[in-house]
Amino acid sequence: MGKNAPVTIREIADAVGVSRGTVDRVVNNRGKVKPEVAERIQNCMDEMGYAPNKAGRALVARKNPIRIGCFLPSIGNAFFDEVIRGFWAAEAEFRDFGLSIFLRETRGYRVEEHIAAINTLLEEGASALCVATLDVPAARDCVNAAVAAGVPVIAVNNELSGTKRLCYVGSDYQKGGKTAAKLLSMLCHDPLEMLIVTGSLQVKGHNDRVFGLLNALAELGLSLRLETLEESLDDDDVAYHVTLRALEEHPEINCVYITAGGVGGVCQALRDSGLRARHTVEVISFDDPDGTKALIRRGEIDFTICQEPFRQGYQAISAMFHYFLGGKKTAPADCLTETVIKIKENI
Repeated sequence: MGKNAPVTIREIADAVGVSRGTVDRVVNNRGKVKPEVAERIQNCMDEMGYAPNKAGRALVARKNPIRIGCFLPSIGNAFFDEVIRGFWAAEAEFRDFGLSIFLRETRGYRVEEHIAAINTLLEEGASALCVATLDVPAARDCVNAAVAAGVPVIAVNNELSGTKRLCYVGSDYQKGGKTAAKLLSMLCHDPLEMLIVTGSLQVKGHNDRVFGLLNALAELGLSLRLETLEESLDDDDVAYHVTLRALEEHPEINCVYITAGGVGGVCQALRDSGLRARHTVEVISFDDPDGTKALIRRGEIDFTICQEPFRQGYQAISAMFHYFLGGKKTAPADCLTETVIKIKENI
């Protein structure tokens, strides 16, 4: 054998004193091996520099299909269309290696519906999960229970603090809020009389966009004289009514900050209130589904801050696939997508 010849499974088996089949089960994470034996095999592989053959791993994957259950609160929220397109693109790329995905969707932010959807994916035989759910105790417990049952989870689009998820794939939401604050400072409204229309106070990303904005405004020295916060639940009808009421109660509002969905409803309320006919009102949103693009082109939104949703969907599935391909030994790193500013001229 040459000096640089790769270490083989037979050599590992001989060194540990077990069968090649036992080593193979550890390498490919299949079948039961006593924990103390598996640890000895893993330590030996590390010491001897054993490198699994990825082509062989791919062949194993074909025989042991990876079924990734995906969950999104995407019904009625056009933002998630691109995330879903990313899911399907990754499935198409890795399908020949035994990967498939199946999707459960719900509308809005009822925690019991989120948990029911995730549990349904598990009941349907998901070997892994990619989910965008609420950062609240019940949802975190649901995710941790899945991990404890041997089902790895990647948090997509919304981080899940305090969970044992493999990684997070999504936006740096505080950075998005800080970006909005800097852009607002260039518009020279001082003091700001601000209406914040957020999606849900149970969604970490939405909250981070608010915290990022408010902290950056304070650092920039901008005065915030009025801060009214409403939840839209990513629903245009809800967004319309809460915005119209806030504008009637506070006609001095000169800035509207929309952290999530419901953008069309907010802009319709601004039109119906007539507020913009009386004084200048800046409108900032996030993301660029077709409805938001049309509002920017009409000048009803000054700028929107985007987060690469297609990449989020694709990268989540790709990361999970490569985690399985690597024998589930090394968790993938977090993937933060880019913060992209779009205005009428580049939408």
